Amino acid sequence: MRVERIARNKVRIFISYEDLEKRGIDRNELWKNGRKVQELFWDMMETAYEQTGFEIVGPVSIEAFTMPTEGVVVIVTRVPALPMHNRSENADEEEDFDEEEDYGLADDGDSGNSLSLFALSPVFRFDDMEDAIRAAHAMISNPPVSTVYKYQGVYYVTLEESELTRDEFESAAAALLEYGEKTSMTDAFLFEYAELLLDGNGLAQLAKIFPLS
Repeated sequence: MRVERIARNKVRIFISYEDLEKRGIDRNELWKNGRKVQELFWDMMETAYEQTGFEIVGPVSIEAFTMPTEGVVVIVTRVPALPMHNRSENADEEEDFDEEEDYGLADDGDSGNSLSLFALSPVFRFDDMEDAIRAAHAMISNPPVSTVYKYQGVYYVTLEESELTRDEFESAAAALLEYGEKTSMTDAFLFEYAELLLDGNGLAQLAKIFPLS
């Protein structure tokens, strides 16, 4: 495995087919987001941190390019989950790097396939269950697709951003941030190690189970 940092918020990771085989992963499994693929992802992130200092903070976008003989190229990009005051600055920075990047992929696709691997959902933290309940009631008229977890006495809510329009996501995130805070915890970690409390329509269920007095 080899890692190159190509922007402040982006790394490129090279994985050989031999490395995948040693991990018991068939190249076709990369697009299924199974347990082995998630383990591979965290190994990649650990290696990226050790080699380049790249660290996941919030959601990321991930693309994987399969090459005929060399292996797989994975591009990991940190993306803002919410509009920030410095977002235009980040966009300008990414644009500068994009002008210089060449991933070595032929336009006709002979070099392989470009596919989305998986992306991490934004995660919000609530130190007190009461705060999570208040947040759930704040959006009871239009509850987003969400999941509620508990880990080490702290409550976490993940949003399925792909199921929401941009306006819906921003509205839901604003309500959650009023009572909780954004965290670098990932949904993949919570899925693996946290206690699942409410799934699918977690916030709607939370508001229904615990009415405000």
